Formats: sequence, structure tokens, C-alpha cells
Amino acid sequence: MFSRHSLDSGTFLLGIQTTSVRWIVGALALTALAWLAGLAGLLAIANRVHDDVPMALAVKLPLLKLRPELIFAGDSRTHYQVDPALAAELTGRPQGSAINIGYEAGEPLAVLATIDLAPERFRNSHLVINLTPPILNDGVRTAGSNTQDVTARMGVAGQIATFMPLRLGTLIRFIREAFNSRLAASQGLADAAPQPAEFGLIRLDTNPRYKWPDDLSSHAFYAGWDLSGPKVKYEMGALCAMVGRVRKLTVVSPPWAPRYDRAVDVAWAKMDREQVAVTAEAGRRCGFDVLDIPSVPGLLQSHFSDEAHLNRAGIPIYTRYLMTQLKN
Repeated sequence: MFSRHSLDSGTFLLGIQTTSVRWIVGALALTALAWLAGLAGLLAIANRVHDDVPMALAVKLPLLKLRPELIFAGDSRTHYQVDPALAAELTGRPQGSAINIGYEAGEPLAVLATIDLAPERFRNSHLVINLTPPILNDGVRTAGSNTQDVTARMGVAGQIATFMPLRLGTLIRFIREAFNSRLAASQGLADAAPQPAEFGLIRLDTNPRYKWPDDLSSHAFYAGWDLSGPKVKYEMGALCAMVGRVRKLTVVSPPWAPRYDRAVDVAWAKMDREQVAVTAEAGRRCGFDVLDIPSVPGLLQSHFSDEAHLNRAGIPIYTRYLMTQLKN
């Protein structure tokens, strides 16, 4: 039998354990609150120092000194696959009259901010900017594909509500890129950086070990498909604001690798049509052209580095076709 003393000792120990658990939970809660407050403070500072022209774009802007007549902009699907030297040749223009200022995850808001920096360099140009799903889809919240300028417009509360807790890395990247953009502005990289080679084109090679996605409807770019949020609002607004500030504006929806078939992947086809329709509606309302390029004659699977980007062999084929469509 248990003695009265042993029962009292057990109750006493249980009380100590309960109190310890409460102290641990309380300490963890206070730590979490302090950490969240620290993150909120960093985000507030990042929002204040953020510049709409990121460093990745700023380092390409010395190309504007060439006073180009044809400017290719947008995200990686311009950055890696539009050859401005070939475009100039095909239109009978001198070298330097066409440039490529695309960059990874490039967005219209950043291009609009660039026009604000040097309006006279854009006034007589044909601006060709591509749009792809992660730039408009609010379901995309990964760090690498996140639209930094839209995030800056969400405010601290919106940023935390949207990206916490599973997308902390996206917020950390936003903070880092905000400070980098301010550094680029303070150093005047848009003027002082060396002029990029090949008028801004970067060429990709094909990785033979690349694991191709089985389909595109489940691709990360289409995750949580949503065209009703701030991305469409702000990016379409930026495109509309460009009209009248350039000689002509054309928005391009580029092709995916031909191994993916819209007739088979109907969910992807539906989302793809919705993206083009949203852009086309804004184009009709604001006065810019929309060029949908679901496929390119002669552009084969072997010309793609991955599902979305061309390799070196595919660049001239796509550039030639794009130029024929721009003429039309």
C-alpha cells in the first residue's frame, strides 16, 4: 500500500511538473512573440528602404545609354531567350538599337519604375514585355518566384498574413532584396554598372540530368491558381501606366516546351487561357497589344533547357518568330 507520505510526494512532484510545463510554454510563447515582433520590425524597415528597381534590373540599365528603339523586358523567359542583336539585324537596325533588360522574376512594376528613372529613353521605343504565371498568380509564394514590388505594397500585416508560417523564406528574401535594391539605387548602378555583354542576353545550356515535370497543371507556377489578388491589380495597373510613355507596348505570353500538350492537360490549358484573357482585357481597356505564342514552328523539345526556358539552339528560332509576330 502507498503511504500518505508517498501520495503527498507524488502530488508535490506533479505540481512541480505542471508548473514547469506552464513556464516552458510561456517562455516559448514569449520567445515567439518577440521573434515575430523582430520580424515585423525588419519588414517595416524593408518596406521603407525598398526600391521598385531591383539590383538584378539596375545592373542592366546602362544599356539604355544606347538609346534603343526596341526594348525587351520581363522575367527569365525574356532574360534567357530573346536575342536583341539578332532582333536588330532582322529589322535592319544598327547593333545596340535593341536591348534585353529582362531578369529573374521580372515584373511590370519594376519596368514602370525604370521608365520613371529615364522617361526620355523609353519615349520613342517599342517596349516588349513578357508575362508568365508566377507574375500574376497570387497562389505562387515561393521565394524565387515572388514579385518583390507587389509584396512591398502589401504592408507588414499583409506580408505576415500571406507568407507566415510556411513561407518564411519568401519574407527573408524580400528583406534581403529590399536592402539590395536600396544599395543599387544609392550606388547609381543604373548608370555606373558596366554595360552587359550581348546587349543583356544570357544563354542557357541544357542539363541532361534535368528532371522534367510530368505535367504543367501541377507545376509550382500554377499552385493555388488565383488571378483575383494584388498581383493582377498592381501588375496590370503598371502595364496600363506605361501606355503613352512608350511609342508602343506589346505584352507577350511565351511558349512552353512542346512535350506538354494542352489537349491532354486540360487544367493547364484552362489556366493558360485565363492568364492570357486577363492580360488581353487590360490591353483592350488601356491600349496595349497582347501577343499569345502557345507554340513556335520549328521549335522542338531539344531546343528547351527546361519546361519554360530555351537553350542556345532555341534562342534564334524563337527570336526570329517573335520578330515576325511583332511586325504583324
